[in-house]
Amino acid sequence: MRERLPNPLVAAVLTVLVGLPVAALAADPPGNAEFAAQLRATEEAFARTMADRDHAAFVSFVADEAVFFGRTGELRGREAVAAAWKPLFEGAAAPFSWRPEVATVLDSGNLGLTSGPVFAPDGTRIGTFTSVWRREPDGSWKIVFDR
Repeated sequence: MRERLPNPLVAAVLTVLVGLPVAALAADPPGNAEFAAQLRATEEAFARTMADRDHAAFVSFVADEAVFFGRTGELRGREAVAAAWKPLFEGAAAPFSWRPEVATVLDSGNLGLTSGPVFAPDGTRIGTFTSVWRREPDGSWKIVFDR
């Protein structure tokens, strides 16, 4: 009995289809690169507020209805987040820092996600953050979820 080789066209289509999900995860869709770059710059500016000890600037990035998750539970709303985070801005030195490694945006351009390491003052990695951002009508980004 002869073994039948697969049709080369079928093999090529299957190869493309199997590789498609991996390729889709590897990069933002065309056209979203600009939004992803804006979001990365926004996250970097947000992180600088901690280094600069600028609580008011920190709060300016937080959406009115934001939800932050942390060791003490869930914080709902800009005012609750501002109050809970204020003590973290009171010392001369930042108690931690963070930077984005990932910044990606939905095809719609309306929501984005950032994620990356959190560091102790000595540079030791102590955790990972993940934040969800919403693009506002004026083009700015506001954080809506943070963990």
